[in-house]
Amino acid sequence: MTTFPVDDMGLVHRDSVLRVGLADKHLAAAVREGRLKRLRAGTYLLTTPSSPEHRHRLRVVASTQPDTVVSHHSAAVLHGFAMLRPAFERVHTTSGSSAGGRISRTRHMHAGPLDDVDVVGHDRLLVTSAARTAVDVACHGDFDQALVVFDSALRGGVEAVDLAAEVAGRRRRGIGVARRALAVADGSSASVGESWSRAQMITAGLPIPVLQRERRLSGRRIITDFDWDDRLVGEFDGQIKYGRLLAPGQRIEDVIADEKAREDLLRWSDRMVIRWVWAQLVRREVVGLIRPWLDRLERV
Repeated sequence: MTTFPVDDMGLVHRDSVLRVGLADKHLAAAVREGRLKRLRAGTYLLTTPSSPEHRHRLRVVASTQPDTVVSHHSAAVLHGFAMLRPAFERVHTTSGSSAGGRISRTRHMHAGPLDDVDVVGHDRLLVTSAARTAVDVACHGDFDQALVVFDSALRGGVEAVDLAAEVAGRRRRGIGVARRALAVADGSSASVGESWSRAQMITAGLPIPVLQRERRLSGRRIITDFDWDDRLVGEFDGQIKYGRLLAPGQRIEDVIADEKAREDLLRWSDRMVIRWVWAQLVRREVVGLIRPWLDRLERV
């Protein structure tokens, strides 16, 4: 099997391939076999498994001209923001004026003004600022999506005052959704699943829980995802979450066993623990899981 030279982004460039003695026929064969994907003339992507975010980032870097401003979901990937149902079908850019928006098979040019403070440099590309990017994504989604991206932006160090100024300074479609989500955004939320869980709770009118509450039980430091009155604990379970907890040489089975021991400590301290997974978020079952226990707390 032919081995191609790749750059530090994982991209294959025709000129580099020719320099190592390979030919166009090798590139063509790899494309036919599905081992390479052509991004633009002379630039290819290895089709080895990777995350959707990583693949989209490569598309953005490979297909964007230096004078084009990357925006919306594409800029969010470059800033490292987590998103719910991101629009990765096309590379997103902004025209810089109120006109000029257009959509093609591979690109979405958004119409919209760009001030100097709205544009920053990022790995040889022009990208909308972190605050502008988060608000753009929020305005193009529903409340759940807006809360997820705002939580992520705050978690990543974007200042709440900058997000508030960006929201206050714009009149545009979706700004009401963005304003509502920003009012309850919290950088303590540790993942997309936790933010989406909270969005569903807020929409349903449930009491807003304390996030990432820390306590010590039997000499052990325990942090919980959601806490109501130090009596009810909610935990979002996801494979990504468990993967983050892995220490070098540790198996995911070990982490799950440790989580069970952690839950036992919480239960023995007279706290109720309820758990849910991604599929229950998709099916909108989480509120129905939590509400009966909150009602029970009110009666006790």
